[in-house]
Amino acid sequence: MAIVAIVLAAGTIIERLKPTIRIYDTWWFILLMALVAIGSIVAIVQQKIWKQPLLLLVHASIPVILLGGALTTWVGQHGSTVLQPGVATRTFTSENGSTHSLPFTLTLTEFEVIPYTGTHSPMDFVSHVTVDGSPYDISMNHILKHKGYRFYQEDYGDDGSSTLSVAHDPFGIGVTYLGYAMLLVGLLGLLIVPSGRFRTLLRGGALTLLLLFSIDSQAAISTLPRETADRMGQMYVLYKGRICPLQTFAKDFTTKLTGNATYHGLTPEQVLSGYLFYFDEWQNEPAIKIKGAKEMNLQRRVAFADLSFLDDAGISPQSDKNLRSANEKYNMVRMLLSGKMMKLFPIEGSWYGQNDNLPLDVDNDEYLFIRRWQSYCQELILAGNYEELEHVFEKTRQYQTTHFEEHKGRTQAERLYNALTTGRWLPLLCITLGLLCFAFCIVRQRKQRGLPKWLKISATAYVAVLTLFLICIFILRWIAGNHIPMAGGFDSMNLMSIVIGIVALTLAKKHPMTLPSGMLTMGFCLLVAMMSGSNPPVTNLMPVLNSPLLTIHVAVIMCAYALFFFVMMSGIAGLAADSKAYHRLSILMLYPAVFLLALGIIIGAVWANISWGTYWSWDPKEVWALITLIVYALPLHKNVFRSQKGFHIYCILAFLSVIITYFGVNMLLGGMHAYN
Repeated sequence: MAIVAIVLAAGTIIERLKPTIRIYDTWWFILLMALVAIGSIVAIVQQKIWKQPLLLLVHASIPVILLGGALTTWVGQHGSTVLQPGVATRTFTSENGSTHSLPFTLTLTEFEVIPYTGTHSPMDFVSHVTVDGSPYDISMNHILKHKGYRFYQEDYGDDGSSTLSVAHDPFGIGVTYLGYAMLLVGLLGLLIVPSGRFRTLLRGGALTLLLLFSIDSQAAISTLPRETADRMGQMYVLYKGRICPLQTFAKDFTTKLTGNATYHGLTPEQVLSGYLFYFDEWQNEPAIKIKGAKEMNLQRRVAFADLSFLDDAGISPQSDKNLRSANEKYNMVRMLLSGKMMKLFPIEGSWYGQNDNLPLDVDNDEYLFIRRWQSYCQELILAGNYEELEHVFEKTRQYQTTHFEEHKGRTQAERLYNALTTGRWLPLLCITLGLLCFAFCIVRQRKQRGLPKWLKISATAYVAVLTLFLICIFILRWIAGNHIPMAGGFDSMNLMSIVIGIVALTLAKKHPMTLPSGMLTMGFCLLVAMMSGSNPPVTNLMPVLNSPLLTIHVAVIMCAYALFFFVMMSGIAGLAADSKAYHRLSILMLYPAVFLLALGIIIGAVWANISWGTYWSWDPKEVWALITLIVYALPLHKNVFRSQKGFHIYCILAFLSVIITYFGVNMLLGGMHAYN
């Protein structure tokens, strides 16, 4: 299995460097998989595993799953068919280019793109078809099954055509799913059987595991008063394919330019209004944060006027990435000034900026209102009439709501979410307190002393409040986006922080070290979440992700990763304190962690089969999840490690597989599972 893990890892790298090479399709890799199946059978016989039904299920599931994959490859058929409106077809083209017949006639009656309300962003793609005259609908995550064939919505054409993926796998899926069931039942049984190793350890138990507030003074530069800017932020804007409060756009704009959601104590709405209404001052304000500033002979923070050289720089996709980043920020301000970036005005289902080309049939009063909106606001600002300016903002919001259905609950949730997620002080605080508390606890452990009561109470209260706060953030994003937030890097890390907090609080009574470990871990997760998108705005969900299996898949995987992090922290504490309790506790957490990771991988495979017609595609994320499962399954075998020290070192290094699976794949290997 160690060899398999190495080969799988090498395959992801080789296929990244040489896309034409397919390691997982070679004869020697298939032979290696066959040896894995044979090895499992040999282990069952040699070690008399048949006497232990649960272990038998786990080990026997491996050859069954591999057999299912072989049947899918050798017997199954996968391809696609392009349907033209009103044209019947009885064939599809396989992946190797050959044509196959269907035992029935398939006809497209109509293809439909269903947008989110008030936008042009697609919510779903639907093919209305007939099969031998009977009507059916095919959409994302809603497939057509007929006579052993499965049809999935894949693509569409401007001519009204629809491309469907076709899968015919009469034997492989059933055998593979049987193997999945055997594996999960066996692992779950090992968790709940009273005489098992996990329950025995559970009764005994054990687990391990800067105050950097930035106080900014109010900037002297001109901007709208906070209350007026807040009223401006209550207007709506079409942004990233959805209608949202202008506050969300302002927060993204400010974060993109300055690296933070606030600037010198100014709110995002004040920063946006500064560039919009006080540009003569703001163009010379060094607010724009530049990456790689030294290489461009710039300060780390520069003013918009300092970037004017980019007009003649000839920026291209091949230019230095830091130069492209600076150019992106420069052009973002220019687009704001041009009036085309803020789509504030809805007309006939579409949203327009002030200087966009408006429909020819727009009402004359409406036309003048749109064209003169900013100049009138500017006049009120020069006169210092902020009360009337707020009235204009309110009237604009009322005008907007006459053209689309306003969801006040979602809007209020999104505004509250934006207000609660500003800056990186929270993760930095968690990391600082976690490090101090963890180090103090290790010192106490080495002196064979327990944690002071005041520290237990304080740490418990802190972790509890932080966990509740993150749950609140999770719920607000759920309400604002109208879908469970689990589809991106920020969402998954936020969920992981919640899980870590719950685990730490659950185990804190018997294992006090979980509290400082939890604080530290939650801090790192939150910091990564902030860095991954700088608190990305709530967005519409891609149609293919609109599935309940996504929620379960991400939640289960994040729970597994959280437990693996605790195993690593337990290893660090075990090496420092030289206590057998940490060895027992690491094993205690490995059992549910391995089960959850296996469950998450299997749910992902089932979801992929439902959505795309294939449950395994050797994507780098899939492969590294499998590698992680192998890496952490090894220490569950009693005789692999002779010493506790070696076990702890292995568990610390094993977490590298989690880091690569989550971060390395996204940043280096890519693939269809990589977060942007």
